[in-house]
Amino acid sequence: MGKVETLNSTKCFHCGDSLPGVAISYDAKEFCCVGCKSVYELLATNNLCDYYNLDENPGLSLKNPVSKVKFNFLDDEQIQKQLIQYRDEKISRITFHMPTMHCSSCIWLLESLYKLEKGVANSRVDFLKKQVSITFHHEVCSLRKLVELLSALGYEPSLNLNDLEGKKKQTNNRKLLYQVGVAGFGFGNIMLISFPEYFGLDSFSSTYFSKLFGFLNMALALPVFLYSAQDYFISAYKSLRKGIINIDFPLALGILVMFSRSSYEVISHTGIGFFDTLAGLVFFLLIGKWVQQRTIDSLSFERDYKSYFPVAVSLINTNEETTLPVNKLKIGDRILIRNNEIIPADSILLKGEAHVDFSFVTGENDPINKILGEIIYAGGRQIGGTIELEVCKTVSQSYLTQLWNSEHFSKGSESTIQSFQTVVSKYFTFVLLALAIGSALFWYWFDPSKSMIAFTSVLIIACPCALALSSPFALGNSMRMLGRSKFYIKSPEVVERMAKINHLVFDKTGTITQAAESEIAFHGKALDENQIHLIHTLCSNSVHPLSRRIVSYLALDHTEKMVINSYSEINGKGLSGIIGDTSIKIGSSSFVNCLSKDAEGEILSTRVYVSIDEVILGYFELNHSYRKGLSDVLQSLGKKRKLSLLSGDNNSERKRLEGFFPKDTQMLFEMSPSEKMLYIHQLKESGDKVGMIGDGLNDAGALKVADIGISVTENTAHFSPGSDVIMDASVFHKLSRFFRYAQNTLNVIKTSFVISLIYNIVGLSFAIQGLLSPVMAAILMPISSISVIVFTTLSTYILARKNQIIE
Repeated sequence: MGKVETLNSTKCFHCGDSLPGVAISYDAKEFCCVGCKSVYELLATNNLCDYYNLDENPGLSLKNPVSKVKFNFLDDEQIQKQLIQYRDEKISRITFHMPTMHCSSCIWLLESLYKLEKGVANSRVDFLKKQVSITFHHEVCSLRKLVELLSALGYEPSLNLNDLEGKKKQTNNRKLLYQVGVAGFGFGNIMLISFPEYFGLDSFSSTYFSKLFGFLNMALALPVFLYSAQDYFISAYKSLRKGIINIDFPLALGILVMFSRSSYEVISHTGIGFFDTLAGLVFFLLIGKWVQQRTIDSLSFERDYKSYFPVAVSLINTNEETTLPVNKLKIGDRILIRNNEIIPADSILLKGEAHVDFSFVTGENDPINKILGEIIYAGGRQIGGTIELEVCKTVSQSYLTQLWNSEHFSKGSESTIQSFQTVVSKYFTFVLLALAIGSALFWYWFDPSKSMIAFTSVLIIACPCALALSSPFALGNSMRMLGRSKFYIKSPEVVERMAKINHLVFDKTGTITQAAESEIAFHGKALDENQIHLIHTLCSNSVHPLSRRIVSYLALDHTEKMVINSYSEINGKGLSGIIGDTSIKIGSSSFVNCLSKDAEGEILSTRVYVSIDEVILGYFELNHSYRKGLSDVLQSLGKKRKLSLLSGDNNSERKRLEGFFPKDTQMLFEMSPSEKMLYIHQLKESGDKVGMIGDGLNDAGALKVADIGISVTENTAHFSPGSDVIMDASVFHKLSRFFRYAQNTLNVIKTSFVISLIYNIVGLSFAIQGLLSPVMAAILMPISSISVIVFTTLSTYILARKNQIIE
């Protein structure tokens, strides 16, 4: 087996990349490219070199300079109106997403933009969201000029259709905050007014003060009852209309009984009521809801395929190149698509060689070659030279839109898995009503005067406040813990559903494999430095993925390439060329005239043969690179769950995959998206609780149909599709821990229910006897709520540390 040696070199002062053979020197410092030198020169001129003192080599590589016409579309007034958040006669304000922001130096530089551009008034960075908000004088500095400055510094903003259309959903929590405020104000003041009654102070026990404080408490509780608690009554009413009893029904019933009985006692002058208990209950419930909502809002989850599309494309108009917003493309428009640009609409290839990567659509990474006149569907990424296309369908009518809007991509019905809270609330409500009615009948027989008191007391003290609080706090805190480990959950209920999954289905390409890091090795005669240089030069002229992987493997990016006298590339065969006086071929065994042919079915990897001057030197062997810790993850998950593998690829790697998965794993290959969905349907019909783990839009149907859909992505800022969970690929090795933590969280909820049940038993022992006083209720209800909140919060945090979810 040959061994390729790489040269040891120093680093670029700006970005830290390895220096080329001949480095660029300036100010006694060395740089890898003109772009890095230019940024340093700009910072030095403006006395901003402290940037380099915060972190070592903090800059970003600028070897690929931005095209001068790339941001011309930002001069379009309509685009400016949609992107800019605020604008008056002099000032504009805009927020950019900066995916390349990575360290404290980035924050310092981005907040020092005003020193580089006079038109910038100020800039503020939100590092966690990777956003920068910039206020600028648009008469001095245009939006295009601002973006060009950021790009020149290495911080090109992420601009897409979501930014134009304002699709980022920002939940308005104003109403909830008002409800919390009203409930908190009422709770605090009612408790304050009720203190004399609690302690039996004689000076406040006169009939006059007792009546006055009673009516004051009722006045303070009225907005809590009508405004702060209204959502529980609405939810209970809607559930009853559907023939369902949810957790909000006993809550609403308890709140209604508390307010009714308390109002009766105050008006009839027979007591002070339970207004303090009512206000405290609503206040703690709303706090739990607010914490849960804050957790959900922190995860920007609502995006669609348009996040992948550029804001504008290059349009050919009377032989002139202009830019046009994607949403203005019309049938018949001619557009230019350059290397690594995404095709925004179904188009016909007119000029150029199209090598299109449809991994966004299909999940498979091997590019597809297109011929002139052939339709190229939206969502493909061009790999190679510039191509000219004619739009045949607009963006809104394209294949991707039809695919995304298909009924298969939205769950027509809810998951078959019911939450613990939903199940318990059904029985809890019936048991609660039975106890209340039983107590009323008992006292009606022995002492009718206590019958109604016992009935209402049971409903008040047994109100499932602790149960209602345990789930939001436990699930909400779990979401935060998981989010800190790059496992982003769409809603709290998903955590509980994860705990009940008994069958996990994996996609292969892009899910358990790392397409960009395929394992490569050279087998044959040891290659000398000149031969490595020859192979590197020839492969550098090809856009084929195998050629690019070989170039990356040889690691000679900064070495001056040799001059090629003759070059040809035959699709599906290989490359050939003459460099100097040397003839070189790289490709299949038949292409390089290798006598030992690859027998079909015996070779489980891809082989690329090398021939120099008609002498076979050996071959590069390329295998799929599987994710870190894959075997351990699958074996751990397989102990308690059934596993399956679905793939659109052939079964060439079955034997290798069998080494990762448990023995009884079912593996199906050459599966279409619809077949994957059908397979999930069949598993659910057989009674399995199914979790689907996939990548790529073609998995979206299966992800939606499954009880839990987990999307594995290399970039959480651009993910596909609208699944239940987004998992950063870098934490794939923690997948089994995430499922174990979900089970632990469910156990915490059940334990907190037991705790609340103990409080209810203590309270019911007084309520059934008709001895429940307002003071007793005021003590038990807050203690029960606070203890559940503390228990769930601390338990989920400790379990997250125990499971190594967080450090």
